[in-house]
Amino acid sequence: MKNIPNILTFVRVFLAILIMAVILYADMQSLYVRVFACGMFFVACATDFFDGYLARKYALQTRFGEVFDPLADKMLVLGAFIALIVAKIANPWAVFLIFSREFFITGLRVVVANSNVNIAANMLGKIKSVAQYWAIGCLIINIFPPFLNEFFLWFAVALTIISGFDYVREYFKSF
Repeated sequence: MKNIPNILTFVRVFLAILIMAVILYADMQSLYVRVFACGMFFVACATDFFDGYLARKYALQTRFGEVFDPLADKMLVLGAFIALIVAKIANPWAVFLIFSREFFITGLRVVVANSNVNIAANMLGKIKSVAQYWAIGCLIINIFPPFLNEFFLWFAVALTIISGFDYVREYFKSF
């Protein structure tokens, strides 16, 4: 655990819980609260970038990071989406589609974990993550017109589904 990328993963989990609590229990009508929550969310997103970057750059990859980094990512994104649904800020159907893809691909990764097939993150998956982060940030800060927030959310849904098909295609190409 004396590993900065692993510490950043733990920080992301802590921030995910804190962000959910703020969305659910603070006054989201207050601009100050929304800015605070959005700031925490983007710090958490930055830990996602920096933990992987530092692990690769300084050869600090660990089995712990390999397993828990994606779980921390899911906890951040899916936790924020759940809180946004409960707070009646996010469209439940859009979030359902994102959840479905995330659980399906995670399940596929678990199924193939014992085989020689590796479903590693690819560029489309990274772009999907950025789109999800942006959509969540926009929903939290809520300074754009509602139609624009909805557009960002559905754009993230589209990229999420497309990247899911891409992972499945890569999986079947490996046979």
